Amino acid sequence: MSSFPRLVAIAGLVLPLIGQGDLPAPASLQSLVDAAKPGDTLVLEPGTYTGPLVISKPLTLDGRDQVVIDGGGKGTVVLLQTDGATLKNLRLTNSGDSHNDIDAGVQVRGNFNVIRDNVIDHCLYGIDLQQSSNNIVRRNRISSKPVDLGIRGDAIRFWYSYNNQATDNVIRDSRDTVVWYSKDNVIARNDARGGRYSLHFMYSHVNLVEDNFYEDNSVGIFVMYSDGVILRNNTIVNASGPTGVGIGFKDSSDVEITGNKVLYSATGIYLDLSPYQPGTTNRFTNNLIAFNAVGVRWLPGRDGNIFVGNRFEGNITPTVLEGGAGKGATFNSWEGNYWDEYEGFDRDGDGIGDTPLEQYAYADRLWMDLPEAQFFKGSPMLEVIDFLERLAPLSEPKLLARDERPIRTADIPIDILATLARHAPKSQGIVMDEDEDYADEAYEDEGEAPAATSVAPGRAFAPTTVAAGSSIPAPASAGYASDSSAPVGGGYDALKALRQSLGRE
Repeated sequence: MSSFPRLVAIAGLVLPLIGQGDLPAPASLQSLVDAAKPGDTLVLEPGTYTGPLVISKPLTLDGRDQVVIDGGGKGTVVLLQTDGATLKNLRLTNSGDSHNDIDAGVQVRGNFNVIRDNVIDHCLYGIDLQQSSNNIVRRNRISSKPVDLGIRGDAIRFWYSYNNQATDNVIRDSRDTVVWYSKDNVIARNDARGGRYSLHFMYSHVNLVEDNFYEDNSVGIFVMYSDGVILRNNTIVNASGPTGVGIGFKDSSDVEITGNKVLYSATGIYLDLSPYQPGTTNRFTNNLIAFNAVGVRWLPGRDGNIFVGNRFEGNITPTVLEGGAGKGATFNSWEGNYWDEYEGFDRDGDGIGDTPLEQYAYADRLWMDLPEAQFFKGSPMLEVIDFLERLAPLSEPKLLARDERPIRTADIPIDILATLARHAPKSQGIVMDEDEDYADEAYEDEGEAPAATSVAPGRAFAPTTVAAGSSIPAPASAGYASDSSAPVGGGYDALKALRQSLGRE
């Protein structure tokens, strides 16, 4: 922080950077910290120091990758009870094991702190932020205690915390990364494996999640009771187990899901009563949903999910409506997606199928209505029944999904904005300038998308002109704060710019 002087404290336990190495050593690391002045930089000599440690003033603690702070199996290793402190290049290990006390490698109880380039291992929780804002958590390697998955602690935990950045962290064998009652946070470029929930939102609105890699976790990203979340360019691979979900939503609205890859999971996308708020949408654009047991699974009764420009490849079952097919199946909008199972023709060679793609529930409705019957899915008998049903249905098959303009090849460009505008609910406030065929004409034009859309305040789409084939505009992620200082609007500015580009500011 520029408001504090940055000095080097020399006190025996510290590297003799300026020739003052003969001072008597303090009794403990805590004594050294207590003796330091606000703004000091403490560069510790290599070795292992005893914790727990409480830092209650703005200073920098630098271990230069040669210092271990051992919590001794009691409480939290380092408590940051201040604003403007930095922890870097340390190994923090051996916290207590109390979930009630959230024993962690680092507990943050302040603002404008930086925790970077540390190794946090054998700690129940990794980094816990409570009512703490404008902090940077960057390039840390985090793992929990070697216990069963369900009783590990979370790698990174936000609780009533705002405008923080968690970027470039490597997480192994922890439980979850959780965001509770927190907003305006940026979670980007993290790598998490061997956990339960890679990332879990609860009652947390308006957060940006981008460029993360999540593999071999029970669940990729799950958004619960949270609106305005942006999920962009994340990769989720092998959400393991029979109920593993790549990206899931529970009672969540106004979510942007674009450019993600969801691969090799039990369920790629799961929608439970989402969107929840009337008149809102969840928008899925340019995602790759491939090689999952189920591509998209949802519950009936909610409209407003819009799927445009996505690729569905190699999924055993592309779409499933839980509880059987019915009216709810037609509430979602599908257009301009690539389906590897599409068998229609493209006589005019424009890359768009001449007939709609329609997916129906035949004999497989049995296991949609009765989850217990999934055991028999793929069995020879059920496959025979399904074949006969498609040949000569004994009853009217139930429509699951209908894509009016299926893409015939996977790389055909599509005007995302024009298509989204056409499918947005009337309650979104989007009004076409001419007649209702205006967007269709623009869609077929290889020039520009229509610019004359009027948007209600706070709704999803701004009046923007975008070339056909372009995706939703978004700023570069260069707004993240640097390593050396806490963010001064960095993450928030990036998020705000993105929201403005989407017409939500």
